[in-house]
Amino acid sequence: MVSLRTVAMLGAAALSLAAAVHASAADAPLADQPFSHEAALRTSQDAIGRTLADTAFRDTLGQPFHLQQLAGKPLVVSLIYTSCHHVCPLITRNLEKTVAVARDALGDDAFSVVTIGFDWPIDTPEQMRVYATSRGIDQRNWYFLSGDAASIEAITRDLGFHYAASAKGYDHLSQTSIVDHNGRVYRQVYGQDFDAPALVEPLKELVFDTPVEAGLIEHWVDTLRFFCTVYDPNSGRYLFDYSIFMTIIVGMLCLGAILAFIVIEWRRAV
Repeated sequence: MVSLRTVAMLGAAALSLAAAVHASAADAPLADQPFSHEAALRTSQDAIGRTLADTAFRDTLGQPFHLQQLAGKPLVVSLIYTSCHHVCPLITRNLEKTVAVARDALGDDAFSVVTIGFDWPIDTPEQMRVYATSRGIDQRNWYFLSGDAASIEAITRDLGFHYAASAKGYDHLSQTSIVDHNGRVYRQVYGQDFDAPALVEPLKELVFDTPVEAGLIEHWVDTLRFFCTVYDPNSGRYLFDYSIFMTIIVGMLCLGAILAFIVIEWRRAV
């Protein structure tokens, strides 16, 4: 007959084993965990506010490239794998169009873009160069980077990007991450063909968030640009809408006239 003490010991051992398995799964690289769209989305959202490590990569010439080199202004990060012939090229093509809209609205040097190949044994500097060239992308402040097992593990964890091998290559979210001036994940954008405002609006918030310490005039000019730079769905571009500026001025004049009228009437009554 099995004693109660033995049963208790077996139960405790089972609980310890279950806890160890759970901990092991939580600590396992994201690429080694089964892919679930819902879980991947949660992992992606949990990364918002996380600071990226200064991970080392290689550019298309094979030279070392650290993300810290891009600190000081917003960064757009896209992860793809070069042997993908459908989803990843669509992501990159749409990102190219949207980046053009963003730079037209915010300035060519307002932010940087990196495309990282996460299939590190295949996505070598040469493969990333071919991937960029075959899509006609040769833009300043857009970098195509390769990594090794450690750097890809680090960046995917920091960005909350979950991918898993499948029969067709890899399962993963169509995710574009926006990182702020200090290297913190600010926003996640999803989809292969998202609308321009999904990317440009958060970038606009970051680019025009000029601290007062930078200069009072510069601060107010950027504040004005923030409110007056609006998306025109007819042209698919961002325009500086002077009518908003004029409305603000007219509103302030009207408010001033009302205040003046109140003061005059108050003085008469006194």
